[in-house]
Amino acid sequence: MFALVACSENDDATEINTTSLTLAEMIAEGPVELDNVIACASGSEVDANEVIVYLYPRPGVTNIRYFETETVEVSPTDYESYTEVEVTTMDYFNGYLLQIKRQLDQEKWVIVTFEEEGALQVSNPIRLKHLTQNTQFRDGFHVGSLPTGMPSFAWGNVATSFDAIYFQVVSDANNDLLSGTYTFEAQFQYYKTDNVVLNITEGIPPDLEPGMSYNFTVLGVSEDNWVNLIGQKPFSF
Repeated sequence: MFALVACSENDDATEINTTSLTLAEMIAEGPVELDNVIACASGSEVDANEVIVYLYPRPGVTNIRYFETETVEVSPTDYESYTEVEVTTMDYFNGYLLQIKRQLDQEKWVIVTFEEEGALQVSNPIRLKHLTQNTQFRDGFHVGSLPTGMPSFAWGNVATSFDAIYFQVVSDANNDLLSGTYTFEAQFQYYKTDNVVLNITEGIPPDLEPGMSYNFTVLGVSEDNWVNLIGQKPFSF
């Protein structure tokens, strides 16, 4: 069975939260930066009604909030259509990223926000597709061990036709994220950034050590921020 990196809970059970300001009101009130939160969502391999939202909480951000529409039959940028839901956040890669899990029997649009340096930061709308185009979980891609300690990864053979960009993570045996990068190409070499178009790695990642165990994770993401592909594979060299 395919398994993602273990997570730990940060909050309490999910419940509807009534707030004084709607998403539309917060955006109108400002200051606000649209499309400035890195977030996407996938389905689950074991539960057809579960969706998992992935979020990169940049260092220092506060007040993470989650909003969703009733259905997908609305404009994704009609912010009046979004209702806030109080959710549980879970550590992913030991808190470098966060996850939000929801049980939903219909597809929706989702937006995640947080506050940073006095401004509201708003994600692109995320189109949930867990019922009509669920995420594919695969591990049959190539990991090449190079003598330089800079392994290469290629997953074109398991990529889907819906993928617009790929997010890849190299992590250690403790699930600590070593590098987090985005590429348009279905390949990446640690740690070369020649084809990297977005990088959330903090500083220069450590050299990989011979004989040690590591893990490679890749998410294939569509233009509407739905994760079509999740691949994960352990490696060493």
